[in-house]
Amino acid sequence: MNQTIRPEKQSPETQAIVLDDVFPHERGILWKALTNSALIARWLMPPTGFEPVVGTRFTFQTKPAGEWDGIIRCEVLEVIENERLSFSWAGGHEANEGYGSKLDTVVTFTLSEAESGTRLRLVHSGFVLPVNDSAYRTMGEGWKVVVGRLDTVAGDETGGKTEH
Repeated sequence: MNQTIRPEKQSPETQAIVLDDVFPHERGILWKALTNSALIARWLMPPTGFEPVVGTRFTFQTKPAGEWDGIIRCEVLEVIENERLSFSWAGGHEANEGYGSKLDTVVTFTLSEAESGTRLRLVHSGFVLPVNDSAYRTMGEGWKVVVGRLDTVAGDETGGKTEH
């Protein structure tokens, strides 16, 4: 896999995780994997209440920590079919340090044509440093794994597994 991850400076206090990769799948297949709850559950985690409609509020449940209940609260911010999906990603608690610290970020998936398939650009923005250092590091590595699983799910949807 030819993934790249790099920090993208937004302002003196915030950072973004950016992954840019080309998948050997049609855009529609990746779009389906990004916007179908059952498929999202296979590559990320099961969403509760997700629909690819602007304004839809939904949640993910992860491991609680300290004062944080482990619920990631999201809202769909942008949907451009077969091109872009963006949603807020908020969780944590201000009393926590490290894992479970307060987090208020945005995840954006952008799809575009590429010579050998579809380019996926994932930007998870809004990490306030140093408060979100732990989340920034952990999620930076985690998104690499998740995007690899997205490739597998998309490959399954085309009827064959792909290795890229």
